[in-house]
Amino acid sequence: MPSKKVLQTEQINSLDEIPKATLVRPRKRKADVAIHLQDPDEEVTEMTRKKTCAAQACWNPDVGYTSPCRRIPTPDEVEEPVAVGSMGFTQYSSENVFITPTRSTPLPSLCWASKDDVWNNLLKKDELYLRDAQVMERHPNLQPKMRAILLDWLMEVCEVYKLQRETFYLGQDFFDRFMATQENVLKTTLQLIGISCLFIAAKMEEIYPPKVHQFAYVTDGACAEDDILSMELIIMKELNWSLNPLTPVAWLNVYVQMAYLKESAELLVVQYPQATFVQIAELLDLCILDVRSLEFSTSLLAASALFHFSSLELVVKVSGLKWSDLEKCVKWMVPFAMSIREAGSSPLKTFKGIPEDDMHNIQPHVPYLDWLGRVHSYQLMDIEDSHRSPVPYGVLTPPPSSEKPESVSS
Repeated sequence: MPSKKVLQTEQINSLDEIPKATLVRPRKRKADVAIHLQDPDEEVTEMTRKKTCAAQACWNPDVGYTSPCRRIPTPDEVEEPVAVGSMGFTQYSSENVFITPTRSTPLPSLCWASKDDVWNNLLKKDELYLRDAQVMERHPNLQPKMRAILLDWLMEVCEVYKLQRETFYLGQDFFDRFMATQENVLKTTLQLIGISCLFIAAKMEEIYPPKVHQFAYVTDGACAEDDILSMELIIMKELNWSLNPLTPVAWLNVYVQMAYLKESAELLVVQYPQATFVQIAELLDLCILDVRSLEFSTSLLAASALFHFSSLELVVKVSGLKWSDLEKCVKWMVPFAMSIREAGSSPLKTFKGIPEDDMHNIQPHVPYLDWLGRVHSYQLMDIEDSHRSPVPYGVLTPPPSSEKPESVSS
């Protein structure tokens, strides 16, 4: 659980020097954010020095006292009652529980864990982090297009600071779940919430996250550093500090890895062509701009995106899902896949200072809003034919693993 010290560290970092004049100024959208959050910072005492526990001297296990040093449970945990043995030490009762995954695991045998346990832990994330597809109805002053514009801008910020795809998707998850806890949010506050969510996500995912003044800088003065820090705390409290969902792009990484995996010993080493992953991720990026994407679980979104680049047999093999699970999401995604096909695949972008084998993990920005406009036209055009349309099958096809990424065609 994030500590007060982490928040204090970010406040100290916010006093760092302003970016040098030579820094390339990215294209930004300025929002009229007029908000002044007053949440006074508390004094944080020195926590780095070792201190002798005052209760340690009086603790004597021989007389039946329990240890004074107990871990405080997080909000997600429920502390179970424990018993004290005759020697004064805490005794815990446990049961051996063997859970069969609700979906067959595509994972190979693992030398470091049970593949069923690992797979089951992944599936639990879909159930723990629920999303509200009706979130925009709670905010009459906002339109679904405003959400799309904000997320598109956050992708631009990610590209400017070379942030991971996972960072963007974490920020998107925090934003949607936070908005589901609020009512009547004004559009003047939307940019502040979005950049604060990305600020939290960067600290969760990035090795060297940008400083708070850098996030304030890209808002072109619309959001002050203190506003971002205050909103950060509000968001984390509303999310009950639950900041570790399994995002659609994380699921996609698992699925594509399983599709190209040849030797289980190389499970943690990327096996797929980068260009193929980028193509599928572009479809996922476009879909996530539509608020209706919140109707589907993150694992289902990733599996449906993969379907449009491969086949039903492959998707069933790598995800454990059946066609009855996929059908609704796959058909909803057809206009998005058609828009991607019309635009053509984007080349793999290169980023200075990023290793070549990690380029595909950086979140790029392409004209998603333009593509989204074509999606809406396809949706209107296909309304009458939706009931007799054939099952969409392999709209785009990735190259076999033997081909080089450069040979990928649209």
